[in-house]
Amino acid sequence: MKVAILGSGNIGTDLLIKILRSSYLECSAFIGRNLLSKGIQKARTLDVNTSTLGIQYIQENPNCCEIVFDATSAAAHKLHAPVLKELNKFTIDLTPAKNGKMCIPVINIDESLHCQNVNMVTCGGQATLPIIYALANSGAKIQYIEVVSSIASSSAGPATRDNLDEYIHTTEYAIRLFSGAPEAKAILNLNPAQPCINMQTTIFSKVTKLNMESFCKAVTKVELAVQRYVPGYKVLLNPLIENNRIIVIVQVKGQGDYLPAYAGNLDIINCAALAIAEKYAISKLNMESLCVRS
Repeated sequence: MKVAILGSGNIGTDLLIKILRSSYLECSAFIGRNLLSKGIQKARTLDVNTSTLGIQYIQENPNCCEIVFDATSAAAHKLHAPVLKELNKFTIDLTPAKNGKMCIPVINIDESLHCQNVNMVTCGGQATLPIIYALANSGAKIQYIEVVSSIASSSAGPATRDNLDEYIHTTEYAIRLFSGAPEAKAILNLNPAQPCINMQTTIFSKVTKLNMESFCKAVTKVELAVQRYVPGYKVLLNPLIENNRIIVIVQVKGQGDYLPAYAGNLDIINCAALAIAEKYAISKLNMESLCVRS
């Protein structure tokens, strides 16, 4: 199935390389704004069709793709969304625009397939929400959740830096949505340390009535489930409890497709986006095959 990528920054370029390995997706257009951007230059070395017209390229070439990945910015996506809806494109939003259906593959990938605009929340959301959802389903009464993510400064491009407020608001909203917690807080640290640090996220939660044994088993299952589409996902610190406060630490190492392995923040959100895109493509292709046979 043909796809287009809007946005030639770190996220879009890493996603492109992952799509080139896919058995179900073909990138028909890699779209940016700056001819001299590193992403556009990288795509050209890979013999991928590129454009610097932005969304105008898709408007002028509506048959170029069926799926659009928007890896631009939250503000830009709010302008792109109505255009892509009119063009009837299945849109996977990798910005923290908070538009459309929020999707965490291990939680709700199947129901997300039926929505035209799917939001991948944030890298911190993708890393922590599987654990948080497991906590909410382990019989705990959650009073408060806080997630603190640290990523290498080198892995955060201009759009990520511009969208820090949107990142926080969207992550906090998603935590409340998937956990039912009345209060949530998200923090993102851009760490300039050299050598670069791997992405790491700590979950703090104040709870009562928790079955700790059940939760620990659920965390193990979640870790394995996420690893099926994000190989570098790992629970570094298994759940600890102290004074009704739960602590879990998650680390994500990237596959080094565009930036080195420290850029797990690219992998966690791009692998999640790829998982839903491939499942969408498979479901559509299977449907078309059934129609042909009938």
